[in-house]
Order: sequence, then structure tokens, then C-alpha cells
Amino acid sequence: MTQLTHNANSAHSINGAFDIASVSALVGRVLISIIFVLSGIAKISAPAGTIAYIESAGLPFATLGFAAAVLVELAGGIALIAGYRTRATALILAGFTVAAALAFHNQLGDQNQFIHFFKNIAMAGGLLQIAAFGAGRFSLDGRNR
Repeated sequence: MTQLTHNANSAHSINGAFDIASVSALVGRVLISIIFVLSGIAKISAPAGTIAYIESAGLPFATLGFAAAVLVELAGGIALIAGYRTRATALILAGFTVAAALAFHNQLGDQNQFIHFFKNIAMAGGLLQIAAFGAGRFSLDGRNR
């Protein structure tokens, strides 16, 4: 029968083969990255609408903002899934997410905007957790562990 053990340097494992923390880190990175990848793809599929939305928020250089958003969302989302430069990537995505909340979801009297604002803030919190604790074993960052 398999025993559940705890090592002070790692998370719970079953005979060292199944590391709950590493699996949770991988699944968490994938789940939080999905919104960035899908949003980047959606922006590419409707650039005019996205640029118009950026302009409607009163932001300057909407075309540049569009390109930057696509780059951050796609490259950041994919890098986070792969666990590549995870801490820096998570910090960039957290900053991007807070900036998006402030720029596009700042009408907190509107229930929908209130929910979107705090969804972004919660996502930034999750990204800061990733920045603090890293990618885990199942990542490009963790390949030498």
C-alpha cells in the first residue's frame, strides 16, 4: 500500500512520484493563462473592434496599445503555461491586468463593470502568487530540478 509522505523541502507526495504542489502549480498556470491566450486570439480576429474599444476608453495610441495587448496576452499566456521565466511573466501579466481594470472597468457603479474590475484584481492576486512561489517542477523553469 502506498503511503502519503511529507518532505520539508517539497509538498506531499506518494512515494515521491506524485507531487501535489507541482501538479497544482501546472494546472493553476494553465487555468489562469487560458483567459490571456483566448483574449489575445479574440483581439487578432477583430482588430478594428479592439482598437475602437481602446479609443472609446480615451487611451492614446490605440493601434500601439492593441499590438502591445496582443503581444502581452499571447506571449505571456503561452510563457506562463510553459513555465518559462514564470515569475517575471506573472508580474508583467499582473501589472497588465490591473492596468486593464483601471482603464476599462473603472465605472464601479455599474454592476457589470464592478464584477469585471474585481475579476481582474483577483486574477492579479493569483498571478502574484505565481510570481511569489514560481512555476513548480512541471515547467521549463523547473526542468533542472
